[in-house]
Amino acid sequence: MNRPYHALRHPEFRRLWVTQLVSLTGSQMQVVALNWHVYLLTHSALALGFVGLTRVIPIVLFSLGGGVVADRRDRRHVMIVAQGAMAVISVALASLAVQRRESVAALYALNALQAAASAFDNPARQALVPRLVPSADLPGALALNLTMFHAAMIGGPALGGLVLAGTGLSGWSETSRLGLLYGLNAASFLGVIATLLAMKTSGAPEPSPEGREALLEALRSGLRFVFTTPIMVSTMALDFFATFFSGSMSLLPIVADQVLGVGASGYGWLVAAPAVGAVLGSLYTSVRPLPRRQGRVLLWAIVGYGVATIVYGLSRSYPLTLVALAATGLADVVSTVIRQTIRQLLTPDAMRGRMTSVNMIFFMGGPQLGELEAGLVAHLFVSAAVGVTVSVVSGGLLTLAAVAVVAVRAPHVRNYERPGGMSYSAS
Repeated sequence: MNRPYHALRHPEFRRLWVTQLVSLTGSQMQVVALNWHVYLLTHSALALGFVGLTRVIPIVLFSLGGGVVADRRDRRHVMIVAQGAMAVISVALASLAVQRRESVAALYALNALQAAASAFDNPARQALVPRLVPSADLPGALALNLTMFHAAMIGGPALGGLVLAGTGLSGWSETSRLGLLYGLNAASFLGVIATLLAMKTSGAPEPSPEGREALLEALRSGLRFVFTTPIMVSTMALDFFATFFSGSMSLLPIVADQVLGVGASGYGWLVAAPAVGAVLGSLYTSVRPLPRRQGRVLLWAIVGYGVATIVYGLSRSYPLTLVALAATGLADVVSTVIRQTIRQLLTPDAMRGRMTSVNMIFFMGGPQLGELEAGLVAHLFVSAAVGVTVSVVSGGLLTLAAVAVVAVRAPHVRNYERPGGMSYSAS
């Protein structure tokens, strides 16, 4: 059986994996910078919640179109255009910060444009991966991509927090440090673009058996495929509600500043903590394959996610908060591995872009709308610290309620078993 890291034997996948690690690290540095930037300008939980809203609206509006484009155009070319657009937007953010011309409205607008570009980049990227490795190595490639993503979630926020705290940058103003983070993210896209330009594997999608469909019919076909596959519908809905109720990462600036009193450097490590847990989970699943009865594993993983969220909300200890956030990442990566493998194995190549785009609305819409919901709940209280606690703890409790409903009402999730012959192990 293939080990997950065997996917790195394939040169084009390996080069894309490494350059994406650099790019995603830069993107996570920018997420930290943007949230801290908005907090400095407003000191408002509601304003932080709107950061999530400005991300999710473009995703909902453009992701279905991005999926259609990924199923009609060379996926490499789609990624090159999207990555280039995101680099330009990061340069614009850096320019505003350095020139002290930033405003909350401008930050929201550029954040929305970046999300719109990602709505085209993500379906193309997800659909390209199965072209770069043989099918036997696909589960390993997906697991490695998750490891890469969560490694960036560790490195990006940690580095971002150090830069924001002024480590090694004495004499730099706070806006200059923010501009540096935005600029580093802009540069991080260049490696991915160079890799895609040099890639010899075709990114052109396989022709659909039905032939080339009109735009609206192509959209309908993608939606029909996803929503007539019960296991996809149930797992996407569960993911949406869990991340919606527990989506409170945007409140971490308030947690760091007013609840724990650890400042910008502590904030960076709080943001990175879920990714530390996720990497540990990824490494574990790399050497110890998940049990065959993965439906129950999925449900218990999301239960763990909800419980860890409750502990994070109640904690007034910096080490305990770090552990609780790491536990959310560990639980999340287990459920993500199961959900991603299900989707990729069930979806034909000609439909992968559209499948990814539909899933993207759930996968990214849940946490981003959850950030808004968390900000709104926290805003209802005079004390920001109390508001954050109520928002986070109630979200964790509602996550547990959502798991209970799915466990009872969706036996095809509870009883789901991994297909035979599709596993990988360390042997």
